[in-house]
Amino acid sequence: MERLDNAPSQPPLKIRVGFDLELRCPRPTPMIVTLGVHASRAGDLLEADPLQVTPAVPLRSYVDSYGNRCHRLVAPAGLLRLQGSGLVADPGWTDPVLPELEQRPVEDLPDDVLLFLLASRFCESDLLTDLAWSRFEGAPSGWGRVQAICDFVHQHVRFDYNRSSPTKSALQTLESREGVCRDFTHLAIALCRCMNIPARYCTGYLSDIAVPPPHTAMDFHAWFEAYLGDGWHVFDPRNNTPRIGRILIARGRDAADVALTTSFGPSVLESFQVWAR
Repeated sequence: MERLDNAPSQPPLKIRVGFDLELRCPRPTPMIVTLGVHASRAGDLLEADPLQVTPAVPLRSYVDSYGNRCHRLVAPAGLLRLQGSGLVADPGWTDPVLPELEQRPVEDLPDDVLLFLLASRFCESDLLTDLAWSRFEGAPSGWGRVQAICDFVHQHVRFDYNRSSPTKSALQTLESREGVCRDFTHLAIALCRCMNIPARYCTGYLSDIAVPPPHTAMDFHAWFEAYLGDGWHVFDPRNNTPRIGRILIARGRDAADVALTTSFGPSVLESFQVWAR
């Protein structure tokens, strides 16, 4: 696919994004909520997407160490509803494909990128090194090697909503050969890190624009970014094809860093709706 930097100008798409979640807590429970459109897309917001909480509780906002917008609150006992909706201007281009990009030697990487070479909670690159080098050492370096990893994960893992769990790791996904987009992404990240390619986890909205039906129920989506050349670039091993309308919410080492809600006590998700249209 050709690079789209010089694509002809066109009116931007307007994508309505949002969510409506309900959680139940048996007692007052502190929470961190990470559900707003990422600050890197703030300039594209035609309508802001403030977090709405029912019943109303005090909110305190902060930006975490990865640059993600977060809110702190204490959920009351009973039902808590979290809602948000925004309108995003999007250029309507597919994810860029840049096969000329090369991998940087570790010694030449920026200091703030090195963190994304290390093993993490869900990406046990230290346990997958032998497999990665035996399979991908012969792949073209740079973009071609990351794409070879995505091809492997896409072909090796079967997508199944019912065959994952909140604690499933990259190694477990490799062994079970099934999972959801989160699992595809963890495995691809771990294999990239084994090959000394920095990779970071992303979560956000992904529309069905230009995707033929039937469409599955909308959900938040996971993909990753690999550091090639002088910057970060999108890869999506679950879909393994460039898509339109990818809107970031949060980035981190793996899913543990970008949980949509983190409860410091028991909570049960009772309903869940997401849209990007």
